[in-house]
Amino acid sequence: MFLNTHFPKAKKYWYKGTFHDWSEGGCHPMMHALHYGTAVFEGIRAYSTARGPAVFRLPEHNDRFLVSAEAAKMKSPYTKDEIAEFIKQTVRVNGLDSCYIRPLLFYSFGNLGLVPKACPVELAISAWEWGAYLGEKAAQGVHAYIVPWRRVHHTQFNMAAKLGGVYVQSTICGLEAREQGFDEAIFLNMEGRVAEGPGQNVIIVKNGTLVTNGRQESVLEGITRTSLLEIGQDLGHKTRIAPITKEDLFGADEAFYCGTAVEIIPIVAVTDGSDPAAPRAKHVIGTGTPGPVARAMIQAFQDAVSGRTPRYEKWLTYVGK
Repeated sequence: MFLNTHFPKAKKYWYKGTFHDWSEGGCHPMMHALHYGTAVFEGIRAYSTARGPAVFRLPEHNDRFLVSAEAAKMKSPYTKDEIAEFIKQTVRVNGLDSCYIRPLLFYSFGNLGLVPKACPVELAISAWEWGAYLGEKAAQGVHAYIVPWRRVHHTQFNMAAKLGGVYVQSTICGLEAREQGFDEAIFLNMEGRVAEGPGQNVIIVKNGTLVTNGRQESVLEGITRTSLLEIGQDLGHKTRIAPITKEDLFGADEAFYCGTAVEIIPIVAVTDGSDPAAPRAKHVIGTGTPGPVARAMIQAFQDAVSGRTPRYEKWLTYVGK
């Protein structure tokens, strides 16, 4: 029996055209994805609005979902529009006002060779209530740890894709950061510059300019990241996409993580553990507290996803009854 202890308000999930009770489940141990990480996924959020729950940037998420499937050599059994409808149905059937949504395409049971020649591609969709990714720490800012392992390089696979197997690196380094007493990890890329968090982009603020990096820096160019660049410009900030050195990060006026799960979380301190042979050095970012730009961005983002800012209504797909 599968409990929803860590998936609040989850009642049912969608799988192979049918809704199943959350406690119902089972998979064959020879499913290809269990052994090789041959799965692709999306992290999507729906927010409460005056018109009911609305999914944030659903078309863009589904576009990336299918790009990921193509990168993994998967042929999706469903179209973009069909997946969008299944996602809305999943939110509705669970009676969720706001939630996190996880669609997953994966190679299922067939053969166990590295090439899944006999494995069908299957789709599952789940949704549950998920608040701040790092809980109370999200509001007060987090202490990040630069891990010694470098991020997977952009020359190794399509950085626009969310490939399940690649995220084992994120899991390992996220655990490492917490074992060392920090809140979250930061990766450097092979060139020694700042890449991203385990599942988040990094944005720094210097003299009122928002700076983040691009795909050539070995990052996933997140949908939240792209949205915040537009919001930042609307708030009167300059924005720039450019490499970020460690020194840029340490000397920033502000810094924050951003992504679907984390939304926006200020980084108030960074400890550099990138060289295991060197002493660790702690660097306080700005004043060591969430800064005015991050606070304004958090408020503007919440107004946008909640339907309170008309100019961002274009980003919302209402679930309906």
